Amino acid sequence: MPSLPSLGGRRGRAPERPAVPIPVPLSHYVVDCGVYVDGTRLPGRWSHTDAVEEVRRRGEGFVWIGLHEPDEEQIQGVAETFGLHELAVEDAVHAHQRPKLERYDNMLFMVLKTVRYIQNASPDTANEIVESGEIMVFLGREFVVTVRHGNHSGLAAVRRELEAEPERLSSGPAAVLYAIADHVVDNYLDVTDHIEDDIDQMEALVFQPRSRVSADQIYLMKREVLELRRAVMPLAVPLRRLAEGYTPLIPEQVRSYFRDVDDHLTEVSERVINFDELLTTLVNAVLAKITLQQNSDMRKLAAWVAIISVPTMVVGVYGMNFDYMPELRWRYGYPMVIAVILVVCLTLYRIFRRNQWL
Repeated sequence: MPSLPSLGGRRGRAPERPAVPIPVPLSHYVVDCGVYVDGTRLPGRWSHTDAVEEVRRRGEGFVWIGLHEPDEEQIQGVAETFGLHELAVEDAVHAHQRPKLERYDNMLFMVLKTVRYIQNASPDTANEIVESGEIMVFLGREFVVTVRHGNHSGLAAVRRELEAEPERLSSGPAAVLYAIADHVVDNYLDVTDHIEDDIDQMEALVFQPRSRVSADQIYLMKREVLELRRAVMPLAVPLRRLAEGYTPLIPEQVRSYFRDVDDHLTEVSERVINFDELLTTLVNAVLAKITLQQNSDMRKLAAWVAIISVPTMVVGVYGMNFDYMPELRWRYGYPMVIAVILVVCLTLYRIFRRNQWL
């Protein structure tokens, strides 16, 4: 009778089961959750469901919950509680979005790119200058949900500043959105200040005599400026729409603040454009220096070849095996030939040196 096959592959061994991912609680992704009434934060710790119930029970106030890089499963509970649109939720989870502003019924969804300057010993040795992240903001009449991607895009300082000024928070969720946008654009200004210093140093190195700055390093800085440009330029349209009354979720008293943020963003945009143009000029300058150096090297080579060709020609002539060579039997023929070679070579050397070929 044939034996039955073992279920585990070996006798007495249990079959292997696929690994099941361990669910991570939502609290692992929640940075902070607060309830604000008349600009003042209510005491206590709140879950997102309890916070919403408290606001709806009171009939006033709003909830501000901050999340850091949640996955699809964990953000689903927040999305159901606040009624977030599924397309916006998908964008918030997967990130890598352009700055934009979208409206879904009675909710706004805004994406902002954050940037951080990476300090380096010298701009000509840096491998990375700008690090980027993202902040997604869901805005409703009674809630603000922020989703952050990146370790440098924290909003704890923004929350503390707002909580220290209740009159600002009394304007509702729109005040939070303005504070976040203002914080992001202020960081843009700080980053452009640092990049401007780096470009000034790079410019000094490029035009320094016998400098070793390569075009590759300038291209690297140009790439970092391009990353900053991708964060700054697309944000102009969303800010103008918020300042022009794109939605009733932004009251009139808050729109003027968005105009101020838009003015600061315009300043950043102009500086970034100038950076790009200046780096292009520096690349052309480096390439021009390389071309001049190559021309100088070629002139030096040509000059030395001309000098060396004189003894080569004379030695070549006297190296032929003929009996009747000029001055071949003369006692002072050899010293005279050497003297003529030296005089001609020195004359050529002085001519090339005077013409700056050597």
